[in-house]
Amino acid sequence: MLSFSLAPLSSARCAELLVGAFAHDVTFIGNAIGVGAAGREQGTDLHIGIRSDPVEALRLIGRPQAQGFVSLNSDGTSNFVAVGLSWPVDLPGRFYVRPGLGLAYTDGKVDLPPVNAPGLAPSEIQRRLKLYNSRIDFGSHLLFQPELSVGIGLSPRWSAELTYVHLSNGQVFARGKNQGLDDAGLRLIYKLGSIR
Repeated sequence: MLSFSLAPLSSARCAELLVGAFAHDVTFIGNAIGVGAAGREQGTDLHIGIRSDPVEALRLIGRPQAQGFVSLNSDGTSNFVAVGLSWPVDLPGRFYVRPGLGLAYTDGKVDLPPVNAPGLAPSEIQRRLKLYNSRIDFGSHLLFQPELSVGIGLSPRWSAELTYVHLSNGQVFARGKNQGLDDAGLRLIYKLGSIR
């Protein structure tokens, strides 16, 4: 069944390499659009990934590019891997926007223990409180991963993208806890193969 569902992507070739540096768990974007970023974790995220050529088999939904990347946090908190689709939309000049949607898997915390459970020793309350104040409680390791980039072509091979990435279980993969993660940063894109 999985091989059938991935069949449209099986002929996609790696067309672009991407690398980026992102502020981890930012709150200014989530607060502005009402998605409730946690603002509890620190550090910088390194994103390394690839994108395919446009997938011709998916022309009914606009020939998106398949993409995948890993995100490694400098403070060793929540790392993740994401796969999905993105749609470049040309703007005047060398600019473009690129919405995307995918799934991610995080090694971050899920189901942190409650601080107010009855009968806890003071030391255990402090340990749990420290976790609560310094770690995101995702509610699920499997998460939705929407993103939005604004890019500019720097040369025929190089482009740069200002990118926002959001992780959330969306109350679909889990119920209750859904703190989410927002990353914002800059990606450099290198095109492989011949330049058209």
